[in-house]
Amino acid sequence: MAFTGIPVEALAFYTELEANNEKPWWEENKDRFKQVVKTPVQEMCAELDDFGEFHLFRPHNDLRFSKNRPPYKTHQGAYTESSGGAGFYFQLSAEGLMAGVGYYAMAKDQLERFRAAVDDDKTGSEIEAIADGLASKFEITAIGELKTAPRGYPKDHPRIALIRRKGLLMSKEFGAPKWLHTKAAATRVRKLWETGAELNAWLDNHVGPTTLELDGMFARP
Repeated sequence: MAFTGIPVEALAFYTELEANNEKPWWEENKDRFKQVVKTPVQEMCAELDDFGEFHLFRPHNDLRFSKNRPPYKTHQGAYTESSGGAGFYFQLSAEGLMAGVGYYAMAKDQLERFRAAVDDDKTGSEIEAIADGLASKFEITAIGELKTAPRGYPKDHPRIALIRRKGLLMSKEFGAPKWLHTKAAATRVRKLWETGAELNAWLDNHVGPTTLELDGMFARP
């Protein structure tokens, strides 16, 4: 079916899940999840499939290494990656819609290339200007950042704030405006991703995909 928007019931589902994050509730409501969350998200992915083939993140949390986490995620994420390496992401939660574009979490080899390119005066000045230009309207974030300079880089480097990052992502919390429940939701996400084209081009040119075997937080959904 064609995408017509994210239903109000999807947000209500996650509001209830946050208060009832346990297996009995999930088992009673998993068909509802498929109807009001998974299906509309899949339809939105189909609307945006010119960016690539999307993968939906699993609704279950991985409890193998963290027993204190709730069993179910309180958001549904979808992700695709360009041949150049840039990632395109959106997620739905009780708070509404969020979307991002860029390199949220860089693997070791990507970080080495990223830091070298930021360190270079020419390419480093380019990405600094791109990030600064986007920061007035979007959040510039990453999976995390070092508390100090990585080995081999001075603490007073002119672009140390970028060098300390473990990724580089442009994102926006859209919330739950009325257009979320119409096909305009896909249009808004598309526009954000297109706005990040210059950021992606720099990252693809100077960082690119990892060549390492991935697992854990870096593994594909």
